[in-house]
Amino acid sequence: NVVVCVNLIDEAERKKIHINCKKLSERLGVPVIATNARSKMGLGELIDAVYNIALGFEKTNPLEITYDETIEQAIELIRPVIREVTDGKISDRWVSLKLLDGDASMLESLNKFLGFNISDNSTLQQSLDKARRYLEQNGIHPDHLRDRIVSRLINISEEICRDVVSFGNKQYNQTDRKIDSILTSKFFGLPVMLALLAVIFWLTITGANYPSGLLANLLFGIEDKLTDIFVSLNVPGWIHGALLTGTYRTLAWVVSVMLPPMAIFFPLFTLLEDLGYLPRVAFNLDNFFKKACAHGKQALTMCMGFGCNAAGVIGCRIIDSPRERLIATITNTFVPCNGRFPTLIALSAIFIGGMTKGALGSLVSTLSLTAVVLLGIIITLVVSKILSKTILKGLPSSFTLELPPYRKPQVGRIIVRSILDRTIFVLGRAVAVAAPAGLLIWLMANIDIGGASILAHTAGFLDPFGKLLGMDGYIILAFILGLPANEIVLPIIIMSYMASGSLIELSELEHLRQLLASNGWTWLTGVCVMLFSLMHFPCATTLWTIRKETQSMKWTLVSFAVPTIAGIIVCFIMANTVRLLGLV
Repeated sequence: NVVVCVNLIDEAERKKIHINCKKLSERLGVPVIATNARSKMGLGELIDAVYNIALGFEKTNPLEITYDETIEQAIELIRPVIREVTDGKISDRWVSLKLLDGDASMLESLNKFLGFNISDNSTLQQSLDKARRYLEQNGIHPDHLRDRIVSRLINISEEICRDVVSFGNKQYNQTDRKIDSILTSKFFGLPVMLALLAVIFWLTITGANYPSGLLANLLFGIEDKLTDIFVSLNVPGWIHGALLTGTYRTLAWVVSVMLPPMAIFFPLFTLLEDLGYLPRVAFNLDNFFKKACAHGKQALTMCMGFGCNAAGVIGCRIIDSPRERLIATITNTFVPCNGRFPTLIALSAIFIGGMTKGALGSLVSTLSLTAVVLLGIIITLVVSKILSKTILKGLPSSFTLELPPYRKPQVGRIIVRSILDRTIFVLGRAVAVAAPAGLLIWLMANIDIGGASILAHTAGFLDPFGKLLGMDGYIILAFILGLPANEIVLPIIIMSYMASGSLIELSELEHLRQLLASNGWTWLTGVCVMLFSLMHFPCATTLWTIRKETQSMKWTLVSFAVPTIAGIIVCFIMANTVRLLGLV
């Protein structure tokens, strides 16, 4: 049961590409519906077609592709056995062709669909061996069979295309190709990619500082008013501390530190998506992933991870090979997601960039943030190579990446989508987790055992390990408590320091830098926190997604351990090398 949806029909018409959907339907033997998802044109007709086909109100007569006589004879040798084994649940001809082709992912899916391992059938294996011997005797080696099949499919597709598609302007994609000659070239592709990323970071860092200060003043001003109300009502001090000092102040810092960078970064990143640039990023990185013995499509899933690592893990479904899919899944967390970008941006702006003044500070922040992202990509490649040579051995598969046309971005929709789907979503998740976390930390800071708070005991226990990595016990504790959501790691660090009495109220981003410095932070601490933020265990949502996608607790634990071990090693080397050289 198939319905063909020809989307972006408006884009085709704009470029004077005319598609005869009626004739295409006749040639394919299935319904063909032209749509434009953006304007919702044709969606009603598409839904009706799917409904009619699914319920059997409309019958299809799909085009049957025939191959040369040798391949057809090989198919017929195993087709009767397939028909008997599958009991007519699926096309026996199609399954026969796929088994001859040796498609491992299809075989895995087929076994899952049938509920048993089709390879265990001895009669089928004998027929399959006989068919493969027949092909080799007639000059078709197993490695060449797929080429024969694909060539036939392409030839038929081209013939149908010539029949149903006409071009009013044969130079319709000339402008796109000229742009691609720069953006995907060997010499300019990567520098342009890094430059665009750096520009986005620079705009974010430069633009976020002032509104962040305004928000902090506003929200902490509200806290003062609420305090006056609590005092006038004679509310007990412990309630005031739990609700305002613990919970409200946490929320105020989450919003003031995270909202401005996200409100700038996400629309800019969404703009690149809407323009069609991200597939070009995947194209530029494809060769590097092949050298790492990983699949080229991993570059696409990595780009998805910039939005959300859980989405990137789900996106790994586009990789057919189970081995390469696992590599992409395990390493996806090495690219910073929505939840980690605000922390990275805030630290680079208020701490690393804060060591210098004016425009130079913004430049230093931008370069440090770009370097961290670039390091994440390099670590992804290195770990992919290590995995492919150890626990996930194998050779990389080839694939064809189609570069979509550049499209005029819809600015209004970009702003709405980035604010609602990303900024508000990430901020909402951070607030939802940070509020109870703030209360928990306040309680830990105010319940004493043996003359010291629970918070101090816990941080003290973790402090020696934290020092080895260039951090401290409070930072390590923040990463552990931040397992539900990466967004709350920096707010937890802030809450922990404030709960320990270092600073009571912060009204500007400069005061946040002072808070970190007063608790022993140096430039090395900032760098190590950024590195560990880049390389540590995935958030709970991503881990749950990995468990669902792999159906394996083993690979979920590997996905937890690999980035964490990488982060520990990198931070240990960084911290102790800098100390040995006497740079701090």
